Amino acid sequence: MAVRLPIAAFSLVLLLVFPPLLLDAKTLKRDMKALNEIKASLGWRVVYAWVGDDPCGDGDLPPWSGVTCSTQGDYRVVTELEVYAVSIVGPFPTAVTNLLDLTRLDLHNNKLTGPIPPQIGRLKRLKMLNLRWNKLQDVIPPEIGGLKSLTHLHLSFNSFKGEIPKELANLPELRYLYLQENRLVGRIPPELGTLQNLRHLDVGNNHLVGTIRELIRIEGCFPALRNLYLNNNYLTGGIPAQLASLSKLEILYLSYNKMSGIVPLGLSHIPRLTYLYLDHNQFSGRIPDAFYKHPFLKDMYIEGNAFRPGVKPIGIHKVLELTDAEFLV
Repeated sequence: MAVRLPIAAFSLVLLLVFPPLLLDAKTLKRDMKALNEIKASLGWRVVYAWVGDDPCGDGDLPPWSGVTCSTQGDYRVVTELEVYAVSIVGPFPTAVTNLLDLTRLDLHNNKLTGPIPPQIGRLKRLKMLNLRWNKLQDVIPPEIGGLKSLTHLHLSFNSFKGEIPKELANLPELRYLYLQENRLVGRIPPELGTLQNLRHLDVGNNHLVGTIRELIRIEGCFPALRNLYLNNNYLTGGIPAQLASLSKLEILYLSYNKMSGIVPLGLSHIPRLTYLYLDHNQFSGRIPDAFYKHPFLKDMYIEGNAFRPGVKPIGIHKVLELTDAEFLV
């Protein structure tokens, strides 16, 4: 037997399931226009799942796949756009920069080409920008330095050239900076050391020059840094004793550079140093016994240097890899 709810009770159910703002709100025309422009420029893999004209859904149709909307006042706005690993081909969709309420933009693992447009600096609410594993080119736009809410910046595995813009040091909330596997040149801006929340810096596999001493020349630099990847570049000079002031370091990856000199004892005083990669440089001398007694040091790679006979590595050597989950912590 069918149960009939009183109108008041039925209305209450509606309010609980669909809050009034979601029932009445309309998607902002600016965002509808931008998403439909993006839709027109994308390949069939995305378009077939984007049905209708309203990316936030219109009651009869669900929101578009990969699009997240939120209600602000009388309107719905697009706050997240995640369209990854669907073989999008072509230039970076400039219309994305009209989605002014975006907090998360994830277009990784596609085939985007050309530069990131300078208009990216308009996305002032952006917290995560993930463009890794594309074919993006040209320089990293300094306008990214204006995204003051950014915590995660993933630009690795592209073909960016030019220098690392020092404007990235203007990102007070930045925690994770991934720039590896590009064609970046010049020196790593020491201004990055002023980022109080930066935990992970990876600039490996580029064409960078300079010394670690230059990188850490600002007093009190990198106070929160845990992982420092400088591998596969053209860095020279030695390991300065001042590097021990980065007291939260856990991973130090210096492999495949042109560094030389001895390994300073002070480095063994970093309390939670866990992985130390010194291989394929021009280091010499002995490694202090304190490294072999370090309570946290699991792996120390030393091959391909000029150490004295008898100097031994630490740990069972294997390739260090990061999972997708670790990229997006």
